[in-house]
Amino acid sequence: MSTVTWIDELTPGALDVDPYPLYARLRNDAPLSWVPWSDMWFATSWELCAQIASDSDSFVGAATHPTLDRVFGSPNIVTASGDVHRDLRRAVDPPLLPRAVNGYIDEIARPIAHRHLAAIPDHESVDLMATYFEPVSVEALGAVLGLSGVLPDTLRRWFHELNIGISNAERDPAKFVGADAITAEIESVVDPILDELERSPDDSALSHMLHGGTTVATPRARTLVYPTLKVILLGGMQEPGHGAASALLGLLQSGQLQRVVDDQSLVPVAVNEGLRWISPIGVAERMATRDVSIGGVTVAAGETVEIVLASANRDEARFDRPDEFDVDRERVPHMAFGGGEHFCSGHYFSRKLEQIMLDELLAAHPNLRLDPADPPIVRGWVFRAPQRLPATLR
Repeated sequence: MSTVTWIDELTPGALDVDPYPLYARLRNDAPLSWVPWSDMWFATSWELCAQIASDSDSFVGAATHPTLDRVFGSPNIVTASGDVHRDLRRAVDPPLLPRAVNGYIDEIARPIAHRHLAAIPDHESVDLMATYFEPVSVEALGAVLGLSGVLPDTLRRWFHELNIGISNAERDPAKFVGADAITAEIESVVDPILDELERSPDDSALSHMLHGGTTVATPRARTLVYPTLKVILLGGMQEPGHGAASALLGLLQSGQLQRVVDDQSLVPVAVNEGLRWISPIGVAERMATRDVSIGGVTVAAGETVEIVLASANRDEARFDRPDEFDVDRERVPHMAFGGGEHFCSGHYFSRKLEQIMLDELLAAHPNLRLDPADPPIVRGWVFRAPQRLPATLR
């Protein structure tokens, strides 16, 4: 198996702090390399990631992935393939398609953003992750799902605990405990909602998950709902808030914020560049259906490849000055939402929500700045974002 001589340096802890220098070394030394502690291949170049993501004959959802199925359950929309995956997409996609999102996103998200902004004191340093980006993100998606009765702090706690479990690449049993407890809590809260939706469907995303592609008389089994619901509660709820926060951090650190304040038509550009620069979801998994020769090595049937989206999005072969945030960058598509048949269902919703969050924040606080006494903290590699984003608003 191809690997690199310095593979011992590639630890979960080192990746958590800053994965990008390590990814750059992998792209240079061995863009498809076996990582022993993960029991997976890491594909780090744009070319290999795009090839694997699009080859649905040779690479399918990693149905035997040791943490995804352990935390989410199976089948789920991330690891399923074939007819099962297509059925789950019928359950999830309809309320997330662009025409549907355009019909509700402003009415739902802008009042939520206004309310949270009104609660932020403008005379002191505030952590925008805790006071704005995460609460708005979870509350907006909660409303779309039909979970408006669940407190935003509860939704944030759910995705943080699920994140610990999913990011447990070394499979430490202690790190699964919180995710297991959250699974039980989610089902205790959501079961009564599903009971009502089975009797009386509505236009919520949860109702679509029960009835989309089926009949009202034969709703989808809950064993087919809960695994994918947990995928959404983790990736879907954190990604918009984390992506918008990373875009803001990029604007502040690059000195480009004032340009976007002066011309808010640049907000979608900043969101797109933020998604490339710090991909909120850093990896996607595929399993080889057969022995495949790729990147100068052979991936055996049944082995899993980690498509390192965050690395592909900083590949020097595709992006000029990839480590820099730049709203003037040439518009080249990135891979923050994956690729192929597993391209993220919520990509359009996420972009629109991120744009609204930045629109409203910059309109309310055009003079915001990073707090020089309290630097931001960015962590993660499976999921990466500012953990704290302290800012002064005057």
